[in-house]
This record gives sequence, C-alpha cells and structure tokens, in this order.
Amino acid sequence: MLTKYLPNRLMKIVSSLLQNYEISRIGIFALFFTCGLTLTLVISACSANNTGNSVATQTANQGVVVRIGYQKAATILSALKNRGNLGQTLTTAGASVTWAEFPAGPPMLEAMNAGSIDFGYTGESPPIFAQAGGTPLLYVAYDPWSPKAEAIIVPKASPIKTVADLKGKKVAFAKGSNTNYLVVKAVEAAGLKYSDIQPAHLTPADARAAFTAGNVDAWAIWDPYLAAVEHDTKVRKLTDATNLAPNRGYYLARQEFVKSHPDLLKTLLDEVSIVNKWATNNPEEVAKFLEPELGIPAAALEIAEKRRKYGVLPLTDEVITQQQNIADTFYKIKLVPKQIQVKDIVWNGNKS
Repeated sequence: MLTKYLPNRLMKIVSSLLQNYEISRIGIFALFFTCGLTLTLVISACSANNTGNSVATQTANQGVVVRIGYQKAATILSALKNRGNLGQTLTTAGASVTWAEFPAGPPMLEAMNAGSIDFGYTGESPPIFAQAGGTPLLYVAYDPWSPKAEAIIVPKASPIKTVADLKGKKVAFAKGSNTNYLVVKAVEAAGLKYSDIQPAHLTPADARAAFTAGNVDAWAIWDPYLAAVEHDTKVRKLTDATNLAPNRGYYLARQEFVKSHPDLLKTLLDEVSIVNKWATNNPEEVAKFLEPELGIPAAALEIAEKRRKYGVLPLTDEVITQQQNIADTFYKIKLVPKQIQVKDIVWNGNKS
C-alpha cells in the first residue's frame, strides 16, 4: 500500500538493492537511505491527508454553536463549563459553545424540545417523560451514579419509622425526577400503592424549605442536596435506592444535532470523559469547586462525591431494559400518557 507514494525510479533502486544485496557499507548505507526516504515520503503524504481532513472538518463546522444545558448540581457539565477546555477544543474544530442553566431535568428537556439546546444531562426519569411528550432526543451515554446517592428522609424525631408509615403522609419530591421513581418503587416494596401517599411536587429548594418547616412529612431527594441536609440537619433515612432503583444519569442530545454533527458529539463526549476521570480521582477538589457554585459546604459535597460513581458509558441491553422498566412503571400508574420504547431513541455511535 505504501509503494503508491514512491516514484518509479526510486522503486527500481529499491528493487535492485534488494535483489543484489551484499553486506557492505555501501549496500547498508544505500538501503538505509532508501528506507529513510520512503518513510519521509509516506509521512508527508499522510500528514497532507490529515491536514486536509482537519481543514474539511473545520469548514463543515464553521459557525456551528453547540448549545449545552446544565444544572449546577450536575457535577460534570458544571465542571466542564467552568474549566473552559471544551470551548478551546470546539474552536479548534471550527465551532463554539454556549451554556444555559436549568433548575432541574424536566425544564431542560423542554428546552431541547423547543430546539433551544443540543445536549444535556439528567437523571433517569426526565427523558422518559420527554419521550412520551414527543421530544426529539437521543440517549447518547449513561453515568452509573449510585443508588446510595438518593434517599427518602424524615426528621430524626419523626414518628415515621418505615416506608410503610408513609401511608396518608405528604411526601415531597420533584415530579418526573429520579426520586419520583424511587418513591413509586419504595412504597410498592412496602406494600402500599402510590395513591396511598400525598405527593408534593416541589423543586429541591422549595422542598427543603417545606421539609425544614414541617410542612411535609418526608422528602425524597438526591445528592448533593441529600448530603447537604444530612450535614446541616438531624435527619433519618427511611431508605435509599439500593435494590429499588438504579439511579443512573443520562447524557442526552437533540436528534437533529446528532444527525448533522456526529463528530462534534463525539468530541463533546470525549471532553466529558476527561472531566469524569478528573472528578473520579479528585473528590476533594470537586467539593471545593462546587462549594461556591451551590452554596453547600465542601464537607457535605465531599460526602456526596465519595458515594457516587462517574462514567460516560454506552448503553447496554441491561441498562436499556432497566430504563424501560421505569417507563413501564410510570405508564402503569398513569404518570406518562402513553407507552414508549426506550430502545427507539438510543444512539449507538459511541459503541466501539
């Protein structure tokens, strides 16, 4: 394959040397010279080809703006924004990036439905509601997170001792969130129906205020807000998500963006992977970084960081099946209006 880069005259010299080779200083010098020249020509040809590809990529991406939605509490995208490396990488590729902050996953995916963002990260429940509502999104990777990183809590002095005691009680959680699913599975495991509790659909900030004031009986919440209330207040866990919910996170992208710019999506996922490795190896640094962002003490954030897992992983059949179970559960209790198939919106481009 490499001989196509060599002129005919040079090929004749190489053939002659190989056919009439004698161990001599002249023969060795000539052979080395020829090999060196051959390698130089090949490297030059490959470099020219790579340069051409790079220029073509920059031209194709010229003027493209990658619009990312993020939540401050979603460590990786928040860190990716503040570290600034992604902007430099996209500039090299001919594109640029903008960021939009959201208080939770559902409004972020509403923005994706409106065509306002191209990429984001949420817990396991928001993409199910979004798919049922017709949002043109794709699952592009998942984050293992941890079932220990979400829980249903009550004040330490509460008479509520078990999940079964939540019958007739007011439980706060964000509608359509990962903790929404945790509540469903927890009450079912305790022998209750979802209709046996009084859901209070509140954002994390509003739920904490209601919980502290005693206006709700229990609160289902995820890290780092869970770690923060554990650090600041005397609370007791009724259960975490162990054996109830996988509590994964998902990287999601707008279908049209994936179709038009798969190279930029892969670049984005590569940069996310780099930040993931940094976060995995530096929980104390992550806590210090998030403290001013979230207004949560670093000591609490460090607890949250040490009990979670990071990753940018391709979706497996097992992961898709478990996500489908969540979708089926929400349909069964009429939280989503129609049955969906998660596998229909899974991107396979990151499998290698």
